[in-house]
Amino acid sequence: MTEKTANVHWEGSGKAGLGQISTQTAALKAYPYGFASRFEDERKGSNPEELLGAAHAACFTMAFSFACEKAGFPSAVIDTQAKVRLTQQGDAFVIDRIALSLTASVPGINDARFQEIAEQAKRDCPLSKALASVPEITLRATLQTSKGAAS
Repeated sequence: MTEKTANVHWEGSGKAGLGQISTQTAALKAYPYGFASRFEDERKGSNPEELLGAAHAACFTMAFSFACEKAGFPSAVIDTQAKVRLTQQGDAFVIDRIALSLTASVPGINDARFQEIAEQAKRDCPLSKALASVPEITLRATLQTSKGAAS
């Protein structure tokens, strides 16, 4: 069993307030966030949706790599993007979609098996399971074929 910790310190109220996010590993240490970085596309801070996307992409990528290895196809290179959409519903906001996009090089695998493993990893990833209340989690998986070595 493992347990990880993140902390947030917030000062001020609502739109005017500013927060700082810190993680146990110090990957983030007093990293700023607030209304502008969440709703106004300010790039001087982070936001919960971006962090959720990073966590989901990281978890899914690792689950995919382990699933490939277990199936006898060790992965070479994996790139994953997660787009997390926050929408307003009435007076509240909800995350209504996460779109995962995977591009990977997996020697010796065919596309059908690659797609099966990618879908399985999406289902089995602990973050996907934790995010089961999100109405739509999609996956676009692209098998990158390696070009022959130069002579």
